[in-house]
Amino acid sequence: MILHYYFARRFSVAFFCLTAVFYALVILVDLIEQTRKFSRFDISLSDRLGLTFLNAPETINQILPLMMILATVVLFIGLARTSELVVTRAAGRSAMRSLVSPIAVSLIIGGLAVAVLNPIVAATSKRYAVLSESYRSDGVSALSISGEGLWLRQGDTNGQTVIRASRSNADASVLYDVTFIVYAPNVGPIRRIEAGSAALGEGDWSLRDAKVWPLVARLNPEANASVHDILKIPSTLTLDSIRESLGKPSSVSIWNLRNYITQLEQAGFSSRRHKVWFQAEMARPFFLMAMVLVAAAFTMRHTRFGGTGTAVLTAVLLGFTLYFIRSFAQILGENGQIPILLAAWAPPAAAIFFALGMLLHAEDG
Repeated sequence: MILHYYFARRFSVAFFCLTAVFYALVILVDLIEQTRKFSRFDISLSDRLGLTFLNAPETINQILPLMMILATVVLFIGLARTSELVVTRAAGRSAMRSLVSPIAVSLIIGGLAVAVLNPIVAATSKRYAVLSESYRSDGVSALSISGEGLWLRQGDTNGQTVIRASRSNADASVLYDVTFIVYAPNVGPIRRIEAGSAALGEGDWSLRDAKVWPLVARLNPEANASVHDILKIPSTLTLDSIRESLGKPSSVSIWNLRNYITQLEQAGFSSRRHKVWFQAEMARPFFLMAMVLVAAAFTMRHTRFGGTGTAVLTAVLLGFTLYFIRSFAQILGENGQIPILLAAWAPPAAAIFFALGMLLHAEDG
């Protein structure tokens, strides 16, 4: 048991040291990228730093498998150079038993990544999107899904418009049972519009069976209401921006994702991408475990055999390959080419069995 604690402590220290190093590099590189991205806008250094710190958690979340591989490499290369692996095996401890504590730590880190890091990334990435959009333009466009339907907000220098729809078609190009509330700058609501449907075109909404109520002081809205078969309203939204807002499951906390999926389906949108993301997040601890096994298969040997650099490079490249296969399977799942559970759980399971096969072959021949 003491040996398990020792290996777990060494692995944890290696992982968190690598996390600190990568976090510092991410902050430095992303600060340069934010400076380049907003060079045409009057953005202060503190604002750029704020955007950088908001964007960093998402990057760390994405490179977590790489950090897991490198932490395993650091652990076993260090143990091999001090001959601690040789002593461990001479004491009758097999390589598979030596992996119990690193695997347990990787599962704990994976669980924390899903339960804690995922909500942090969802909150920071959403805040980053809002701030970056506000820095780029005076108006802000936003989208929200709730139990009451679909909510949109568009804006420009002339004011803001809040849009509510009970549902939409699958590609979000047509909204049904729509209400538009138009706000003027520093004035408040000036017009209310209700329509049976609203189709988004190039730079405008096309409303059918629309009724317009003016919201002006000392004016009867119903008496001055007007009815239109077709009504055009300028729009700063595009189909791509709406789909992008709906199509980023990472911007929704894992704790709220099930309810969000239900709300998407009620609003008429496809939730398949979010379902695949949810299952992939549930499988993440096991994928991180697979990264530990893959790295261990190449580094659990004495350094006197040589080829350490080649072994480390092979482990990292194999890890990238498995990560690519996992991403490719998720894309197939999102497109409906393979079942959702298969897309999310098959890559981690295949990676674990593949790594175990390499370990058993290296140990028993």
